[in-house]
Amino acid sequence: MHRLAVAGQQPAIARDLGDRVCRVWLRTSRFVAVEAMATATLTLGPDAGALYQRGWARASTGRPWPALEDYQQALTMYQQAGDRANEAATLNNIGSAYNRLGDRQQALDHYHQALPILREVGDRAGEATTLNNIGHVYDGLGDRQQALDHYHQALPILREVGNRAGEAATLNNIGHVYDGLGDRQQALDHYHQALPIRREVGDRAGEATTLNNIGHVFAGLGDRQRALDLYHQALPILREVGDRAGEATTLNNIGHVYDGLEDRQQALDHYHQALPILREVGNRAGEAVTRYNIAMAHRAGGDLDQAIQELEHVVDLDRQVDHPDLEADSAILEQLRQQRAEGR
Repeated sequence: MHRLAVAGQQPAIARDLGDRVCRVWLRTSRFVAVEAMATATLTLGPDAGALYQRGWARASTGRPWPALEDYQQALTMYQQAGDRANEAATLNNIGSAYNRLGDRQQALDHYHQALPILREVGDRAGEATTLNNIGHVYDGLGDRQQALDHYHQALPILREVGNRAGEAATLNNIGHVYDGLGDRQQALDHYHQALPIRREVGDRAGEATTLNNIGHVFAGLGDRQRALDLYHQALPILREVGDRAGEATTLNNIGHVYDGLEDRQQALDHYHQALPILREVGNRAGEAVTRYNIAMAHRAGGDLDQAIQELEHVVDLDRQVDHPDLEADSAILEQLRQQRAEGR
């Protein structure tokens, strides 16, 4: 029906049908299909809803810059129409796109613009999503207490409004903080609460994220085979839904496990598969992590020149994204330079 409406130049019908179908597809991670349908709708003229949904699909498949272009156009249209609820939703998604790019201050600015609007219009689910997003930024900044505070504000709201997908995402996020704090049992408890909900609601991208996170815990516990099994469950799902950023993260994680097994060639192969994807999607923070891993693999293999070259890139990327590891990475770079000088 949508194709017929587009072919017959019926914008009102195409926009209505496109909006209904894309809402369902976004919930089940059919991002490629959403982008195609929204793009078809937009051939009939500008439409805030189609731009918003295409932006969401593009962001979810690791293309934050095209997503931002769509979101900014949608935002202007929503503001002109006085549509406060959708203005807030779009501000939220712009914040998420900036967070993916490693620009955490821009992310926080947009989330803090969205939050009072959501409270003003009484959108409890949107409020919880934004609290979750703010928590995610603080987690990335290493301020785990602030992250937990925001997640624990979000969780009861999501349960109150019956948002199972949001509840699962928040449980996953809380697990991630506990993993960062070294409390692996709490991390696993929260991940294992999140995983069946994500499967229940058909959130394939979220399922892959949680599988990845559980794998990370088992890798930290030294159970590398179980970690690899979980990563290899996540990888085809991420490719299926077109999540390039998630695919790169998983390749990086697999490489890290092989590093721990001292299979440096397998480790480097997976890191080098991840690196161009991270550049493609503009994830500078992720690129820094992967380059750091490559540097450590070369260091372990005795190739200090390659290790130093990679670490120079890492420190530069750390500065660009204000990464909390900048000081530590700079110290390791200086240590390796001294080691090389003494060796010569």
